[in-house]
Amino acid sequence: MKFENLLAEVGGFGRFQIALILLLVIPRVTLPFHFLLNNFIAVIPSHHCDISSLDTDGVFENLTQEQRLTVSIPQHEDGTFASCHMFTEPQFHLLENSSDATELPVVQCQDGWEYDHSTFESTLATEWNLVCDKKGMNKATATIFFSGVMVGAPVLGSLSDRFGRKRMLMVSYLSAAFFAVASAFSTSFVMFAVMRFFTGMGITGISIITIVLCVEWSDIKHRTMAAVMISLDWSISTMILPGIAYFVNDWRLLVVTATSPLALAIICWRWIPESARWSIANGRLAEAHHYLARCASANHREKSLKDFKPQTLATVIVAEGDRKYTYLDLLKTPMLRRLAVLTGFTWFGVAFTYYGISLNVAGFGLNIYLTQFIYGTIEIPAKLLIYLSLDKVGRRYSQVGTLLMTGVCIAITILIPKDNWLPHTVVAVMGKGFSEASFTTVFLYTTELYPTVLRQNGMGFCSCVARVGVSVAPLISLLEETWTPLPQVLFCSVAIIAGLLALLLPETHNVRLPETIEDVEHTRKRSICLEDLRGLQQGTSLDSNAKNMTVI
Repeated sequence: MKFENLLAEVGGFGRFQIALILLLVIPRVTLPFHFLLNNFIAVIPSHHCDISSLDTDGVFENLTQEQRLTVSIPQHEDGTFASCHMFTEPQFHLLENSSDATELPVVQCQDGWEYDHSTFESTLATEWNLVCDKKGMNKATATIFFSGVMVGAPVLGSLSDRFGRKRMLMVSYLSAAFFAVASAFSTSFVMFAVMRFFTGMGITGISIITIVLCVEWSDIKHRTMAAVMISLDWSISTMILPGIAYFVNDWRLLVVTATSPLALAIICWRWIPESARWSIANGRLAEAHHYLARCASANHREKSLKDFKPQTLATVIVAEGDRKYTYLDLLKTPMLRRLAVLTGFTWFGVAFTYYGISLNVAGFGLNIYLTQFIYGTIEIPAKLLIYLSLDKVGRRYSQVGTLLMTGVCIAITILIPKDNWLPHTVVAVMGKGFSEASFTTVFLYTTELYPTVLRQNGMGFCSCVARVGVSVAPLISLLEETWTPLPQVLFCSVAIIAGLLALLLPETHNVRLPETIEDVEHTRKRSICLEDLRGLQQGTSLDSNAKNMTVI
């Protein structure tokens, strides 16, 4: 008997699974909030030097604000005022001839800056004057956060395989909430950077653990639906974020607001079940039986476990004693080693191109709030289409197709002159849609490829490699100074190479999840014939399923 038989008996996708998805959506709302938070808290508003020190005789009282700036701050060729320099003394003659400003003595801002607060009440830049020479520190906050995500993925992934999904999910909740709120009360930039790093570590645990829990409790027929449903929260939350940022325009309050869903998540954590697959694989048979009974009760299938004893579960997944699995186990056997290399390259390609496109798609000439809303909106049809593809075409060809089409779209944008704004933008948006579809696919696909005993280790490793791609993507844009199309050429090349490498991965559509390393090493034993699938979907008895199971 396999776990898929047992899950079919207690209900592979019913009220229990729907409730689980809803409970997991609550913390997942914070994922895009924090991943995209820098778009709002790290904005650098219009600014100029504080010129109060130049008004020694109170003359400025008789001048308009425009006149004060004219006599105090040099102007660029387009007529805008400089952000980082000021005159050494008022140049009143410029009121009569503002063009006569050549070779006037200027210095860097001496007494700080004055900021435009019409859009943002406060940001990191206005809080700690991260402008001019310190502008790089403001941009570094995103890299610092994603560095925390990169470190947290393998750490929490490994701990989740050792101590359980549910326990480490609470650790992720508490750590992300604590450090995020602490960052909102930071008294220095260094303190903020440190808190933001640890926030990233906690947030990544929520990302990789929730998707694994969702898939491990879903049957073969509904795994695709469950994975796509839970991924829609990213797009919807991306659409909600600009509305929140519009009304909460103070960066400290915005960080707290973005973190607030975790308070409800912590309260609701008690109702989240542990993965029965993980419990059985780790010899916790009574715990597994308890959650399976809860599943059967919620799905009105109580009779299915009436005479089923916890000890019987030991035959469902054969555990290897008290063995503790680590990331080294990903490299010890040939199939797992090959799997780790291929999925690592695929994740790097998906993340690298996704964020590369996101940074290069034009803002449509709209304000930051509407642009962010559009970014979220265009992802929804992409996810609905990828659901059909995953179900009809399969995982492997969906992954390959979305990556190749992403590369094709990027290649077309290279050939279309930027002066042709409309076609260039349409193709770029299509590329972003395919890239989002590839991200949705890779989460489900990877979860199905790795065995239960190493699933979180595998997800942690892949997520870590993906964050390397995320960190590198913004730096690639600097290569425009060498050759303008070079960044796009690199994004296109990586997407196509990753897509071709994904062809070497095995198909997992309508295949039961592997439970142990042996299931991966002997791939053919993971397949279920179609007759057995129909039997599972029709809810045949445990005994008949156990007898009629045919391994191909």
